[in-house]
Amino acid sequence: MSVEQVRPSTGMPVVTTLAAAATYYSVAPGVRLNVRSGPGTGYPIVRSLSEGARVAIHCQTPGTRVTGPYGTTTIWDNIASGQYISDAYVNTGSDGYIRPRCS
Repeated sequence: MSVEQVRPSTGMPVVTTLAAAATYYSVAPGVRLNVRSGPGTGYPIVRSLSEGARVAIHCQTPGTRVTGPYGTTTIWDNIASGQYISDAYVNTGSDGYIRPRCS
C-alpha cells in the first residue's frame, strides 16, 4: 500500500510504502488439514494443507465445535477468501480470539 503526501516546503509528492507484517501460525505437526468453504465441518472441503503448513489468519468466526491437538473450540480461522480451518489445529498460543471477528 502506498500513501502519497505533499511535502509543504516544496509542494512535491512524497510516497511512503506501508508494509503490513503478516504473522504466520503453524498447523499441528503431522496433520494434513482440510480447508473448508465456511466455518464448520458441514461445509465442503476446498483444499488440504500439507504437513508443516503455516498460515496467516485474516479474521476469526464462531462455527462447529471441533476437538484437535490444541484443544476443543468453536473458533474458525479465515486464511483466504472462502477458506476456513478449525483453530483447534493451529498453534496460536491462545484459547481465544487473536484476530478480529470476520464480518
